[in-house]
Amino acid sequence: MKPLDRMHDALGLRTSPRIFFPAALVAIIFVVGTILFTDQVDAAFAGASGWIMSNLGWFYILGVTVFLLFLVYLAASRFGRVRLGDTKPEHSGLAWFAMLFAAGIGSILMFWGVAEPINHYANPPMQDVEGRTQAAAREAIAFTLYHFGLHTWAIFALPALGFAYFMYRRNLPPRVSSIFQPLLGEKIHGPVGAAIDVVAVVGTIFGVGVSVGLGTLQINSGLNTLWGLGESRLIQVLIIVAVSAIAVVSVSVGLEKGIKRLSNFNIVLAVGLLCFVVATGPTLFLVKGTIESVGIYASALPQLAFWNDTANSSGWQDQWTVFYWAWTISWSPFTGIFIAKISKGRTIRQFVSGVLAAPVLFSIVWFGVFGWASFGIEQETPGELVGPVVEQGDVATALFVFLENFPLTTVTQILAVVLVVVFFTTSVDSAGLVIDSISNGYEEEAPARQRIFWTIAMGAVAATMLAATGEGGLAALQQVIIVVGLPFFIIGYVMIYTILAALKEDAGESPPVRALRWRRVLPPEEAARRTEDEEYDNDTFTVVPEIEPGQEPIPVDPILAEDDDESATAEPPRP
Repeated sequence: MKPLDRMHDALGLRTSPRIFFPAALVAIIFVVGTILFTDQVDAAFAGASGWIMSNLGWFYILGVTVFLLFLVYLAASRFGRVRLGDTKPEHSGLAWFAMLFAAGIGSILMFWGVAEPINHYANPPMQDVEGRTQAAAREAIAFTLYHFGLHTWAIFALPALGFAYFMYRRNLPPRVSSIFQPLLGEKIHGPVGAAIDVVAVVGTIFGVGVSVGLGTLQINSGLNTLWGLGESRLIQVLIIVAVSAIAVVSVSVGLEKGIKRLSNFNIVLAVGLLCFVVATGPTLFLVKGTIESVGIYASALPQLAFWNDTANSSGWQDQWTVFYWAWTISWSPFTGIFIAKISKGRTIRQFVSGVLAAPVLFSIVWFGVFGWASFGIEQETPGELVGPVVEQGDVATALFVFLENFPLTTVTQILAVVLVVVFFTTSVDSAGLVIDSISNGYEEEAPARQRIFWTIAMGAVAATMLAATGEGGLAALQQVIIVVGLPFFIIGYVMIYTILAALKEDAGESPPVRALRWRRVLPPEEAARRTEDEEYDNDTFTVVPEIEPGQEPIPVDPILAEDDDESATAEPPRP
């Protein structure tokens, strides 16, 4: 028995040793290396990520747009009727949406709901309008919805569709390598497939680690605003420990009792906070602004989908859009497999429509309300939000400063902290569930201790980064995400090919028609010239006979040839 197998059995695991142990080892080496050699690691990845953003940012921008167009095409095509599994949907539409939202970008909406619109309002991305104006407000809404609308969910939906199809139509393990089956065949079960899955697990740990780091900073800011606890590494570590503890309980009881209940609870709280802002704020202004946001987004989307900041070359897009796409795609395997697990039984058309439409619609409403409310506050009290969030750069405090302009400030700020905690808890426990699925390769539930291990590991990674290296560690992790994102974009293009190839093959489509190739036909004058030059080869060319005036053309049976080299042995065509 191999050493890894012996260790696996001794620990009582039910997983794949060649995926579980290498992925855990890579994460440990990265954390320890970053702690011991922070400056060197930061410099190496800063250089690599800087080069990628400067030279390949266009590839990221184009890639996400291609993903979106492919999904729309697939849903509208005849393949849209293909069902992902042979059963009816396991979850109701409302529960499905709640889990989609909570495990997708629910936590990110809490962090950026106020911070991003107010940033773009003060500093318009295209630099074509004056900041803090109505034109700047419209541009801010357009870019915010571009970042958190259809494009973000296309990054999640593409791998999710691939996982769902290969898991439920071809009965392959819930692993990233399964999507490569049309290309690799049985090799997905060998070393190549294992390497793909290790990269996916490590990318998920890093991507969720960034999310946990940002969430920790926001929770710390909220607690400091409420009770003046201060912002320190110790408090941040304690926050991560608390969130990880809740996540451990949730993931240990499984999807139905843990994650599903937390997701439903959180979506109710989020909708309640949204309604509160609308009811106690400038209601008519927010309703009109939200409706207007739909038109702003729809009209700006074609341009933004291909915009590369070519004229200005300001570097703005590298710091915002390119980073968002790289960060999002790095943990798309986790979100993709989770979405696939909760989407069994739906058709491809239902899947694409639901994953793209429902969360995007909620994002439009969310940013419409919080974005326009932020603009209104800033117009009435200049500097109220721009000062701390933009000028001082304290992005984490944006939501809590925003809520100070509404009634029941303390109550709503406590509610916001609870929302952020639960959103990040569902992200961590969902990631633990998915990483365990990639590692063990079984659709059935594995021992709970495996899921608990991955949940604790992600919390430990985030805590180590914040406690040991502070902002430098988190920045280093973000730079790694930029680098890790590049191969994931390449994998995205491969997914497009494999999904389409599998659909066509399973639909029983005939292979491409074998076209016949015919010998070249020479006009009589050309044949005569070549004959005179002794260059005419009767086995190579067919001569069209000369036709006397008024004479009917004489049909000539051309000779079929596979290629010029085999023309002598070619058979004539069948009648």
